[in-house]
Amino acid sequence: MRPCVFIHTNEKQLVGALVGRHALRRTSSAPEAFDVRILEARDHPVLRAMEGREYRIDGQRRRWRYDDLQSFTPLRFLPPELMGYAGRALVLDPDVFAVRDVVPLLERDMEGKAILCRTLEGSAERRARLASSVMLLDCARLTHWHCEEQFREMFDGTRDYKKWMWLDLEPRDAIGLLDAEWNDFDHLGPGTRLLHNTRRETQPWKTGLPVDFQTAKDFRLFPPRGWSRLFRGRARYRPHPDPDQERHFFALLRECLDAGVVSEAFLREEMRRDHIRHDALELVSRASPLAA
Repeated sequence: MRPCVFIHTNEKQLVGALVGRHALRRTSSAPEAFDVRILEARDHPVLRAMEGREYRIDGQRRRWRYDDLQSFTPLRFLPPELMGYAGRALVLDPDVFAVRDVVPLLERDMEGKAILCRTLEGSAERRARLASSVMLLDCARLTHWHCEEQFREMFDGTRDYKKWMWLDLEPRDAIGLLDAEWNDFDHLGPGTRLLHNTRRETQPWKTGLPVDFQTAKDFRLFPPRGWSRLFRGRARYRPHPDPDQERHFFALLRECLDAGVVSEAFLREEMRRDHIRHDALELVSRASPLAA
Protein backbone atom coordinates (compact mmCIF):
# COMPACT_ATOMS: atom_id res chain seq x y z
CA MET A 1 0.00 0.00 0.00
CA ARG A 2 1.37 3.40 -0.97
CA PRO A 3 1.55 6.00 1.79
CA CYS A 4 -0.90 8.87 1.51
CA VAL A 5 -0.49 12.51 2.42
CA PHE A 6 -3.72 14.02 3.73
CA ILE A 7 -4.19 17.81 3.69
CA HIS A 8 -7.23 18.80 5.72
CA THR A 9 -8.95 22.10 5.07
CA ASN A 10 -12.16 24.10 4.79
CA GLU A 11 -13.27 26.54 2.11
CA LYS A 12 -11.39 29.44 3.71
CA GLN A 13 -8.07 27.63 3.42
CA LEU A 14 -8.66 25.68 0.21
CA VAL A 15 -6.19 27.75 -1.82
CA GLY A 16 -3.48 26.91 0.70
CA ALA A 17 -4.36 23.21 0.48
CA LEU A 18 -4.15 23.25 -3.33
CA VAL A 19 -0.80 25.03 -3.23
CA GLY A 20 0.37 22.56 -0.58
CA ARG A 21 -0.53 19.59 -2.77
CA HIS A 22 1.36 21.14 -5.69
CA ALA A 23 4.42 21.79 -3.51
CA LEU A 24 4.54 18.14 -2.41
CA ARG A 25 4.65 16.99 -6.03
CA ARG A 26 7.12 19.57 -7.36
CA THR A 27 9.71 18.95 -4.64
CA SER A 28 9.66 15.16 -4.77
CA SER A 29 12.07 13.00 -6.72
CA ALA A 30 9.43 10.24 -6.70
CA PRO A 31 5.95 11.82 -6.71
CA GLU A 32 4.51 8.52 -7.88
CA ALA A 33 5.58 6.91 -4.58
CA PHE A 34 2.76 8.47 -2.57
CA ASP A 35 -0.81 9.67 -2.93
CA VAL A 36 -2.13 13.06 -1.92
CA ARG A 37 -5.70 13.58 -0.77
CA ILE A 38 -7.42 16.78 0.31
CA LEU A 39 -9.97 16.37 3.11
CA GLU A 40 -12.55 19.16 2.95
CA ALA A 41 -14.78 20.08 5.86
CA ARG A 42 -17.78 20.44 3.56
CA ASP A 43 -17.62 16.71 2.81
CA HIS A 44 -18.13 15.85 6.49
CA PRO A 45 -21.61 17.02 7.55
CA VAL A 46 -21.02 16.37 11.25
CA LEU A 47 -18.80 19.46 11.42
CA ARG A 48 -21.67 21.69 10.27
CA ALA A 49 -24.27 19.77 12.29
CA MET A 50 -22.69 20.93 15.55
CA GLU A 51 -22.95 24.64 14.67
CA GLY A 52 -23.62 26.72 17.79
CA ARG A 53 -23.33 23.84 20.24
CA GLU A 54 -21.04 24.15 23.23
CA TYR A 55 -17.93 22.01 23.36
CA ARG A 56 -15.11 21.55 25.82
CA ILE A 57 -11.81 23.33 25.16
CA ASP A 58 -8.98 23.74 27.64
CA GLY A 59 -11.37 23.05 30.50
CA GLN A 60 -13.88 25.71 29.40
CA ARG A 61 -16.98 25.79 27.21
CA ARG A 62 -17.14 27.48 23.82
CA ARG A 63 -19.61 27.37 20.94
CA TRP A 64 -18.60 25.54 17.79
CA ARG A 65 -18.43 27.73 14.70
CA TYR A 66 -18.34 25.88 11.40
CA ASP A 67 -17.22 29.03 9.57
CA ASP A 68 -14.16 29.51 11.79
CA LEU A 69 -10.83 29.55 9.95
CA GLN A 70 -9.81 26.26 11.56
CA SER A 71 -13.05 24.28 11.69
CA PHE A 72 -11.32 21.51 9.74
CA THR A 73 -8.89 20.50 12.52
CA PRO A 74 -10.83 17.45 13.81
CA LEU A 75 -10.29 15.86 10.38
CA ARG A 76 -6.60 15.36 11.17
CA PHE A 77 -7.66 12.27 13.14
CA LEU A 78 -9.60 10.72 10.23
CA PRO A 79 -6.82 9.28 7.99
CA PRO A 80 -6.31 5.95 9.80
CA GLU A 81 -9.98 5.09 9.19
CA LEU A 82 -9.70 6.12 5.52
CA MET A 83 -6.60 3.94 5.16
CA GLY A 84 -8.43 0.94 6.64
CA TYR A 85 -6.06 1.09 9.61
CA ALA A 86 -3.18 -0.03 7.42
CA GLY A 87 -0.12 1.64 5.92
CA ARG A 88 1.25 5.09 6.56
CA ALA A 89 -0.41 8.47 6.43
CA LEU A 90 1.12 11.92 6.67
CA VAL A 91 -1.28 14.59 7.94
CA LEU A 92 -0.67 18.23 7.02
CA ASP A 93 -2.43 21.49 7.79
CA PRO A 94 -3.38 23.50 4.69
CA ASP A 95 -0.75 26.12 5.54
CA VAL A 96 2.15 23.64 5.28
CA PHE A 97 4.29 23.68 2.13
CA ALA A 98 6.97 21.20 1.12
CA VAL A 99 10.30 22.86 0.44
CA ARG A 100 12.15 19.56 0.00
CA ASP A 101 11.26 15.98 -0.83
CA VAL A 102 8.79 14.38 1.60
CA VAL A 103 9.66 10.79 0.62
CA PRO A 104 12.44 10.44 3.23
CA LEU A 105 9.87 11.22 5.91
CA LEU A 106 7.32 8.79 4.50
CA GLU A 107 9.99 6.06 4.48
CA ARG A 108 11.43 6.83 7.90
CA ASP A 109 11.89 4.05 10.43
CA MET A 110 9.22 4.87 13.04
CA GLU A 111 10.89 2.53 15.58
CA GLY A 112 7.58 1.07 16.67
CA LYS A 113 5.91 4.44 17.33
CA ALA A 114 2.33 5.09 16.23
CA ILE A 115 2.88 8.84 15.66
CA LEU A 116 5.83 11.05 14.78
CA CYS A 117 5.44 14.82 15.30
CA ARG A 118 7.32 17.78 16.74
CA THR A 119 6.87 19.68 19.94
CA LEU A 120 5.06 23.01 19.96
CA GLU A 121 7.82 24.60 22.00
CA GLY A 122 10.55 23.11 19.88
CA SER A 123 12.02 21.23 22.85
CA ALA A 124 12.29 17.52 23.58
CA GLU A 125 11.02 17.84 27.14
CA ARG A 126 8.66 15.07 28.15
CA ARG A 127 5.91 17.49 29.14
CA ALA A 128 6.21 19.67 26.05
CA ARG A 129 3.03 20.17 24.04
CA LEU A 130 2.92 18.25 20.79
CA ALA A 131 2.00 19.69 17.40
CA SER A 132 -0.54 17.53 15.58
CA SER A 133 -0.48 19.88 12.57
CA VAL A 134 2.09 17.59 10.91
CA MET A 135 1.93 13.90 11.88
CA LEU A 136 3.38 10.76 10.37
CA LEU A 137 1.01 7.93 11.32
CA ASP A 138 1.37 4.18 11.45
CA CYS A 139 -2.32 3.56 10.85
CA ALA A 140 -2.27 -0.04 12.09
CA ARG A 141 -1.34 1.24 15.55
CA LEU A 142 -4.21 3.75 15.66
CA THR A 143 -7.27 1.52 15.54
CA HIS A 144 -8.66 3.42 18.55
CA TRP A 145 -9.04 6.57 16.43
CA HIS A 146 -12.68 7.09 15.41
CA CYS A 147 -12.89 10.67 14.25
CA GLU A 148 -16.62 11.43 14.13
CA GLU A 149 -17.38 9.61 17.36
CA GLN A 150 -14.55 11.37 19.17
CA PHE A 151 -15.51 14.74 17.71
CA ARG A 152 -18.98 14.29 19.21
CA GLU A 153 -17.41 13.58 22.58
CA MET A 154 -16.26 17.22 22.73
CA PHE A 155 -19.91 18.23 22.98
CA ASP A 156 -20.89 15.83 25.74
CA GLY A 157 -17.92 17.01 27.78
CA THR A 158 -15.93 13.77 27.77
CA ARG A 159 -13.21 14.99 25.37
CA ASP A 160 -11.30 18.26 25.55
CA TYR A 161 -10.44 19.82 22.17
CA LYS A 162 -7.01 21.05 23.28
CA LYS A 163 -6.02 17.73 24.83
CA TRP A 164 -7.10 16.03 21.60
CA MET A 165 -5.11 18.41 19.40
CA TRP A 166 -2.05 18.28 21.67
CA LEU A 167 -2.14 14.46 21.65
CA ASP A 168 -2.42 14.44 25.42
CA LEU A 169 -4.91 11.57 25.15
CA GLU A 170 -2.35 9.28 23.48
CA PRO A 171 0.16 7.10 25.35
CA ARG A 172 3.34 9.17 25.43
CA ASP A 173 5.52 6.17 24.66
CA ALA A 174 3.62 5.70 21.38
CA ILE A 175 4.82 9.08 20.08
CA GLY A 176 8.22 9.85 18.59
CA LEU A 177 9.62 13.31 17.90
CA LEU A 178 10.39 14.87 14.54
CA ASP A 179 13.06 17.48 14.01
CA ALA A 180 11.64 21.00 13.72
CA GLU A 181 12.58 21.16 10.01
CA TRP A 182 9.66 18.81 9.27
CA ASN A 183 7.21 21.34 10.71
CA ASP A 184 9.12 24.62 10.55
CA PHE A 185 6.99 27.28 12.24
CA ASP A 186 7.15 30.46 10.13
CA HIS A 187 10.81 29.84 9.40
CA LEU A 188 12.23 29.33 5.93
CA GLY A 189 15.91 28.45 6.09
CA PRO A 190 18.48 26.14 4.50
CA GLY A 191 17.27 23.18 6.54
CA THR A 192 13.52 23.69 6.16
CA ARG A 193 11.70 20.69 4.72
CA LEU A 194 8.07 21.53 5.49
CA LEU A 195 7.36 25.24 5.92
CA HIS A 196 4.38 25.90 8.20
CA ASN A 197 2.84 29.40 8.13
CA THR A 198 1.30 28.65 11.48
CA ARG A 199 0.68 32.19 12.78
CA ARG A 200 -2.83 32.79 11.54
CA GLU A 201 -2.66 36.57 11.70
CA THR A 202 0.33 36.74 9.30
CA GLN A 203 -0.47 34.08 6.72
CA PRO A 204 0.96 35.56 3.49
CA TRP A 205 -2.13 34.96 1.33
CA LYS A 206 -4.42 36.72 3.83
CA THR A 207 -2.66 40.08 4.32
CA GLY A 208 -5.10 42.99 4.57
CA LEU A 209 -8.25 40.89 4.91
CA PRO A 210 -10.52 41.20 7.96
CA VAL A 211 -9.56 38.68 10.63
CA ASP A 212 -12.07 35.83 10.49
CA PHE A 213 -11.05 33.58 13.35
CA GLN A 214 -11.91 33.56 17.02
CA THR A 215 -9.35 33.42 19.84
CA ALA A 216 -9.91 32.37 23.43
CA LYS A 217 -9.51 36.02 24.44
CA ASP A 218 -12.19 37.06 21.95
CA PHE A 219 -14.59 34.51 23.38
CA ARG A 220 -14.17 35.89 26.89
CA LEU A 221 -14.73 39.45 25.71
CA PHE A 222 -17.65 38.67 23.39
CA PRO A 223 -20.19 35.97 24.28
CA PRO A 224 -21.71 33.97 21.38
CA ARG A 225 -24.58 36.41 20.89
CA GLY A 226 -21.99 39.13 20.28
CA TRP A 227 -20.14 37.42 17.44
CA SER A 228 -21.48 39.84 14.86
CA ARG A 229 -20.04 42.68 16.93
CA LEU A 230 -16.77 40.76 17.27
CA PHE A 231 -16.19 40.42 13.53
CA ARG A 232 -17.53 43.85 12.49
CA GLY A 233 -14.75 46.39 11.92
CA ARG A 234 -12.10 44.40 13.73
CA ALA A 235 -8.39 43.92 13.03
CA ARG A 236 -6.97 42.77 9.73
CA TYR A 237 -4.39 40.19 8.82
CA ARG A 238 -0.88 41.62 9.00
CA PRO A 239 2.00 41.15 6.54
CA HIS A 240 4.26 38.21 7.23
CA PRO A 241 7.47 39.41 8.91
CA ASP A 242 9.57 37.42 6.43
CA PRO A 243 9.07 38.70 2.85
CA ASP A 244 10.78 35.58 1.51
CA GLN A 245 7.91 33.42 2.76
CA GLU A 246 5.38 35.64 1.01
CA ARG A 247 7.40 35.46 -2.21
CA HIS A 248 7.70 31.69 -1.85
CA PHE A 249 3.94 31.23 -1.54
CA PHE A 250 3.07 33.40 -4.52
CA ALA A 251 5.73 31.74 -6.67
CA LEU A 252 4.07 28.40 -5.87
CA LEU A 253 0.66 29.89 -6.64
CA ARG A 254 1.98 31.14 -9.99
CA GLU A 255 3.09 27.59 -10.81
CA CYS A 256 -0.39 26.36 -9.87
CA LEU A 257 -1.97 28.90 -12.20
CA ASP A 258 0.41 28.09 -15.05
CA ALA A 259 -0.19 24.34 -14.62
CA GLY A 260 -3.97 24.66 -14.48
CA VAL A 261 -4.17 23.52 -10.84
CA VAL A 262 -6.21 26.68 -10.25
CA SER A 263 -7.77 29.12 -12.70
CA GLU A 264 -7.80 32.90 -12.69
CA ALA A 265 -11.59 32.78 -12.36
CA PHE A 266 -11.27 30.59 -9.27
CA LEU A 267 -8.74 32.94 -7.67
CA ARG A 268 -10.92 35.97 -8.40
CA GLU A 269 -13.84 34.24 -6.68
CA GLU A 270 -11.65 33.42 -3.69
CA MET A 271 -10.62 37.07 -3.54
CA ARG A 272 -14.26 38.13 -3.66
CA ARG A 273 -15.04 35.82 -0.76
CA ASP A 274 -12.13 37.22 1.28
CA HIS A 275 -10.40 33.86 1.31
CA ILE A 276 -7.23 35.29 -0.25
CA ARG A 277 -5.89 38.83 -0.36
CA HIS A 278 -7.26 41.13 -3.03
CA ASP A 279 -3.89 41.78 -4.68
CA ALA A 280 -3.14 38.07 -5.08
CA LEU A 281 -3.11 38.10 -8.88
CA GLU A 282 -0.81 41.11 -8.92
CA LEU A 283 1.63 39.32 -6.61
CA VAL A 284 1.39 36.18 -8.77
CA SER A 285 2.27 38.18 -11.88
CA ARG A 286 5.37 39.60 -10.16
CA ALA A 287 6.52 36.31 -8.61
CA SER A 288 9.99 35.12 -9.59
CA PRO A 289 10.29 31.42 -10.50
CA LEU A 290 11.47 29.06 -7.79
CA ALA A 291 14.49 26.87 -8.30
CA ALA A 292 13.56 23.52 -9.81
